[in-house]
Amino acid sequence: MDQDFILGDSMRGVRFMLEYEKVEEALREWGVLSTIVVFGSARVREAQPGRRGAWYDEARKFGRLASERGGALTRSGGKRMNVIATGGGPGIMEAANRGAHDVCAPSIGFNITLPREQVPNPYTTPELTFRFHYFAIRKMHLAMRASALVVFPGGFGTLDEMFEILTLRQTGKAPKVPIILFDRDYWQSAINLDIFSENGMIDSEDRDLFSYADSAEALWATLIDEGLSPAIAG
Repeated sequence: MDQDFILGDSMRGVRFMLEYEKVEEALREWGVLSTIVVFGSARVREAQPGRRGAWYDEARKFGRLASERGGALTRSGGKRMNVIATGGGPGIMEAANRGAHDVCAPSIGFNITLPREQVPNPYTTPELTFRFHYFAIRKMHLAMRASALVVFPGGFGTLDEMFEILTLRQTGKAPKVPIILFDRDYWQSAINLDIFSENGMIDSEDRDLFSYADSAEALWATLIDEGLSPAIAG
């Protein structure tokens, strides 16, 4: 009850632990064994013209497909597999959570407190909707159960999360999981990976750490081809 003490510098490590353990307890209670993490821009909206609206629609379709086919709806041996997990905000994150919500599947929102408030979207499961203070603990929870990473078009925040996972994979600090970038044209325009390779900043095989897909169905098929284990064949 002593807020001055618990919020003081000497208790920062305790706050790390509390933020980690609260989420861990909730995920265990819901039997979440693995997640499919979906990143993407918070600035995309439903029914926007052109590509942006299409990105929202495909993210929603993917959230629905993955939840129906991946094991989020059933507790096999008390465990749910491949539960959709996002940063919990609007845009692409909302769309993926909404797709899971469409089929009454649970989904996770790892939200973050920001100076310009980011409000959790309404489609995450209430008991699985979290608000972090520390980016580091949030990133840990995004990564530690991930059986796959799907990256829709986005900006700095999306790139930050994407390169975090790519670096963990490149360095062998994380197990091999499929990493799929949605909309090849967008990503190849946004990031010139040839420059990295030509200047020796990455190895040629690092280009194989991720793949591309251009539809929700292609996303799911690529995940299966690259080793994702669904609880339900589909």
